[in-house]
Amino acid sequence: MTWPTATVRAMARVVVIGAGLGGLAAAARLAAAGHAVTVCEQAGEVGGKLGRAFHDGFTFDTGPSLMTMPQVFRELFAATGGRLEDTLDLVPVDPIARYTFADGTRLDASSDPATFRAALDTALGAGSGNDWRRFLERAGAIWEAVREPFLESPLDGPRDLARLSLRAGDLATIAPWRTLRGLGRRYLRDDRLRIFLDRYATYAGSDPRRAPAALATVPYVEQRYGACYVCGGLYRLAEAVRDRALERGARLRLSADVEEVETAGGRVTGIRLRGGERLAADVVVANADAAHLYRDLLPGPAGAACRRRLRRATPSLSGFVLLLGLRGRTPGLAHHSVLFPTDYDAEFDALFGPAPQPVPDPTLYLSVPHDPAIAPPGCESWFVLVNAPRQGQVDWTAPGLAATYAERLLDLLAVRGLDVRERVVVREVRTPADLAARSRATGGAIYGTSSNGPRAAFLRPANRSPVPGLYLVGGSSHPGGGLPLVTLSAKIVADLIGPA
Repeated sequence: MTWPTATVRAMARVVVIGAGLGGLAAAARLAAAGHAVTVCEQAGEVGGKLGRAFHDGFTFDTGPSLMTMPQVFRELFAATGGRLEDTLDLVPVDPIARYTFADGTRLDASSDPATFRAALDTALGAGSGNDWRRFLERAGAIWEAVREPFLESPLDGPRDLARLSLRAGDLATIAPWRTLRGLGRRYLRDDRLRIFLDRYATYAGSDPRRAPAALATVPYVEQRYGACYVCGGLYRLAEAVRDRALERGARLRLSADVEEVETAGGRVTGIRLRGGERLAADVVVANADAAHLYRDLLPGPAGAACRRRLRRATPSLSGFVLLLGLRGRTPGLAHHSVLFPTDYDAEFDALFGPAPQPVPDPTLYLSVPHDPAIAPPGCESWFVLVNAPRQGQVDWTAPGLAATYAERLLDLLAVRGLDVRERVVVREVRTPADLAARSRATGGAIYGTSSNGPRAAFLRPANRSPVPGLYLVGGSSHPGGGLPLVTLSAKIVADLIGPA
């Protein structure tokens, strides 16, 4: 397939579909570059999956709860005429997370390498810290091999692997034929440390038994660059990037649902909103889920090749969420906690096996910010997440299923030492069906397509579509999901379009 390569050389009329973080970052960059930008968002607020909820004085982040790779956001603000720290109050999170294993072992993951190695030796036994050091050296080499050519540049297909292989040693370093679990077994002797590593595959919606070894970069960048919390909640980041775009001249239209990307003469000409209004455009940047874009917004022959490509890819897993407002404070609770089950492989079997089902004994992820701005005095706002099959694999709308599963998770919290059942004053359940309805992602897939299999990265939709003038940003397109990567996708797209 031949991809268009021309960039825009004059002020363009740009329509951005969707005001998720990727769309807002693209709008800010393109407006700063001199283009006339309009953002159309179907919802009544910005943020997309970087969401927020309010209940009786409690505030909840409903999506990401941690900022990693803060340098990506500093660069975004600098490129659009601002300074990140002048806009947001960032607090380093250390430990990044507290992990509790089925045998009761507790491990605090620090961003300081020496501190973390010492914690590993104490918690898991002498030599574990050195095993992790050796693993992280390999992960760092993978990071250096993939960062510029893959994560910071357009990726148009498998031929880019051939391009990369011309760089001496890089292909052997990345080892695309090896899984994340396989890489872990090569370096890590303690089963608990391998479980700790397996967890990072789920941050890309994937199975560590099938996800590529390149996902070793996830714990690497977390520990190299640290992690931050945004005071007031991570949603403040979406508001801040929205403000950057507006200050640079972009227009924002909320409750503006795009029904079609219009084309003529083989290229984009604009979009049509629900209700019939048309907006002419020289460039359309889609921050919509890629499957929704090519299936619903661009249904004709123009998107056929991309639809075929997406059919070969597996959507990522989804998530089941409990938002809990609790009376009282929980002594000794970390900002982030991960509570592992007895049988971790049974969780992956339930999620990725031939008959997906709600995980009977899942890993529990808790985000409990120590931030007085998000809960009434003497109370806590809890975000509890477990990995879950997508809507369609399981019918999450079936009567009683969500409520029953929510009770199951509260019982599991109690079994694992956090019995909060008598303290709950606010409870909201969010299922994969809810996420699918809000985001129009396939079945509520959090990360677009999964990273399962060595070709998965090349099945992810490219930022530059085969339709001239149409570009993709966000977690369902290259380079993937997560706050830093969707922000990098916006830079890639802005660079492809070019300045006015």
